[in-house]
Amino acid sequence: MKARILVVDDHAHAREGICEILAEDSAFEVIGTASGGREAIALTEQYMPDLIIMDIGMPDMDGLEATRTIKLRFPYIKIVLVTVSDDAAYLFEALKQGAQGFLLKNLSPSTWIEYLHAVLNDEAMFSSELALQILREIPAAARSEIEGEHPLTVREREILQWVAQGMTNREVAQVLEISDQTVKNHLKNIMHKLQLENRVQLTRYAVERGWVKARRDGKEQRRKR
Repeated sequence: MKARILVVDDHAHAREGICEILAEDSAFEVIGTASGGREAIALTEQYMPDLIIMDIGMPDMDGLEATRTIKLRFPYIKIVLVTVSDDAAYLFEALKQGAQGFLLKNLSPSTWIEYLHAVLNDEAMFSSELALQILREIPAAARSEIEGEHPLTVREREILQWVAQGMTNREVAQVLEISDQTVKNHLKNIMHKLQLENRVQLTRYAVERGWVKARRDGKEQRRKR
């Protein structure tokens, strides 16, 4: 079945551009567009999309507020927020409001498509580039907690590190030279230990506690493997 997507942006050209990107993949179906947060809420109630792609900066009701409202009413609808800025403050706020993802408008269409598939499969919360940006903004004092007692094993912490950098299960499996299923089983065990329900909650939990550190050479490490 196709993923039913609602596109929200106050600029008509931006909406058209996003729709053009989605049209490149037959797995996506745009079921509606909205020009503001309030209209997005109304169309969500009407169409119940699988995924909402929503701009943050809109005049009538911004994407963050609309996300909070929609997630309170429809917690299972996935939302990816879109912006031109990679300011870490936006990333943290997107997490707090319950968004499943965060994309920059200047990323390539192929990156958008790959990332949206990962979000729909519960495999990514934000792109690798933005994940690294978030991790670099974590204060050193918060990161020091990682040196103390930790509920996860060394392998689980290693998997958590890669997941928090935006990698899919398959990418983690390739880096660690293990099977996709092994990665999935580790993630299930991690979430059971921490009493969390999904990888969105898991990544947010780990970031808030400073359990993961930015690896500036993350892309290079993946290529070398």
